[in-house]
Amino acid sequence: MAIYEVFLKKDGRDEYRHAGALDAANDELALVMARESYIRRAEGDRLWLVNREHVLVADPDFIAPNADKPHRHHDGAAVAARRKAAREATE
Repeated sequence: MAIYEVFLKKDGRDEYRHAGALDAANDELALVMARESYIRRAEGDRLWLVNREHVLVADPDFIAPNADKPHRHHDGAAVAARRKAAREATE
């Protein structure tokens, strides 16, 4: 059995949205089960299934450099603190 993530989209609207997950023995059965479980009430016009074995998961160390971006904080406190520390270090 494999776990499939289900994504749905209304034609001409928004983007694909995660609708849920299901277990199926193969790709064909997964499509049938997704149709019966998620499309019966016209929740979407388009369907994507992704086998969880094929999902790429980023390592936390790979993502870490993006955590230190004080210029993205809206209140400016982090940027001001960094500039103050830099000034004090050069004095």
